Amino acid sequence: MPQIIVINFGSQVAHLISRRIREMGVYAELVPSGVPLSDIQKLRPLGIILSGGPSSVNEQGAPVCDTGILSMGIPILGICYGHQLLARFVGGKVSNSDVKEFGKKSLTKHGKSLLLRPLAAREQIWMSHGDSVISLPKGFVVTGNTDTCPIAAFENPERGLYAVQFHPEVSHTPKGNGLLRAFVFDICKAKRDWDVKNLSQKLMREIQEKVKDAHVLMGISGGVDSTVAAILIRRAIGKQLHCIFVDHGLLRKNEAKEVEQSYRHLGLDIHYVDASGTFLRKLEGVTDPEKKRKIIGHTFIGVFEKKARELEKKHPAITFLAQGTIYPDRIESAAPSNAAAKIKSHHNLTLPEKMKLEVIEPLRDLYKDSVRSVGRELGIDEKLILRHPFPGPGLAVRILGAITPDRVKILQEADHIFISELKKSGYYEKTWQAFAALLPVKAVGVMGDARTYEYIISLRAVTSIDAMTADWAKLPQEFLEAVSNRIINEVKGVNRVVYDITQKPPGTIEYE
Repeated sequence: MPQIIVINFGSQVAHLISRRIREMGVYAELVPSGVPLSDIQKLRPLGIILSGGPSSVNEQGAPVCDTGILSMGIPILGICYGHQLLARFVGGKVSNSDVKEFGKKSLTKHGKSLLLRPLAAREQIWMSHGDSVISLPKGFVVTGNTDTCPIAAFENPERGLYAVQFHPEVSHTPKGNGLLRAFVFDICKAKRDWDVKNLSQKLMREIQEKVKDAHVLMGISGGVDSTVAAILIRRAIGKQLHCIFVDHGLLRKNEAKEVEQSYRHLGLDIHYVDASGTFLRKLEGVTDPEKKRKIIGHTFIGVFEKKARELEKKHPAITFLAQGTIYPDRIESAAPSNAAAKIKSHHNLTLPEKMKLEVIEPLRDLYKDSVRSVGRELGIDEKLILRHPFPGPGLAVRILGAITPDRVKILQEADHIFISELKKSGYYEKTWQAFAALLPVKAVGVMGDARTYEYIISLRAVTSIDAMTADWAKLPQEFLEAVSNRIINEVKGVNRVVYDITQKPPGTIEYE
């Protein structure tokens, strides 16, 4: 039984709250905002957390939960949207702010709050909101503010009600875990009852129980997620797994060959399909990011199904389709909550609607760092474990605007230089993700004595733990200068290089 219930109002990081608490050794469960009060009461939790969300509490039809939770006699913590909702529940007022806050802010702490005790008098926090609490009823005290948010934290300890406008669950609130720990242990008095060790063994047992004697098809990409998922399934069911690697022509330089060699070395049954010409023809002239993703997803399905039919003739017992989907893929596609805002479609997630196979996603509730931990338990080479994330649609979402063979070639060369220099300098393993993107505009330049009019390459490198939030990597100027010089000198068609310093939020890590 969960000791802590997290009510999900659609935040992109709601799942991260329950994960942080589980990492403390306490079982926490995420439930939808419409969960009946009776269901919560049956679980007999020691505390409830109200998550953030994309809506305004003042909007008609905004997600809410049963206010009966206030009468359960257990502590409640509101976070972001939950902070505002809790204020509304107790008679406070919430209004649209003139100044919105997205990203890093500095919190000034007031008084002696048990919840905020782990924080310093002034503490870095991560904000993401447009509305703000502007007044509170008698009995509630303000425990923190920022320069633009007068009520950034409030509480009523006698009633066990606590709220913070910022996100303690994300890595860019450095002492956020301490705040959650204070709520879980000091306020809710929870006990450690959750063990996350030997996760790979648990996942393999689940795969075996589900698959039994059937066979499994899987599309693999060479990324960390699909690699770990494939090896996990292979260890669980052996030769019952059959992998298809589709080259859509939008991979990094030399990647198709390197991936095929790596997988064969790992003992996987690989069926390679070169469909690069098909994908590039269908993407010709397409500029809209969602259309690109859908074309790639649908084309992938067609190519995959054709190869799958060939394999089904040899292996009639194929009844499952495995995917390396992880939690951020699902949350950015708004899968876990009806209240979540859809950020982008994910091409993996269109497959179940098209394939006549039952889907199995062993990593669907894990974040990237947990996936890497499973990979290490399985003994997968560290070079594969530490590979940066790469989007399913590949370079299609890093070439802004139309995709052409020439643009693909330019970006492959520029990206190869950037990644090579990162690895050579030791910065590759210090960043979460790094890549080059091709902007859909040209700029005037001078090379020698001649005027040029060529493309702009944007370099992006971020630090993160789980991709739910990210900060731009503070790479040395000398390093960026060296990369820029190499790209401009070695990549024909580029005469300008820029470095992206946008955080997530408000930006995303990828461009499209």
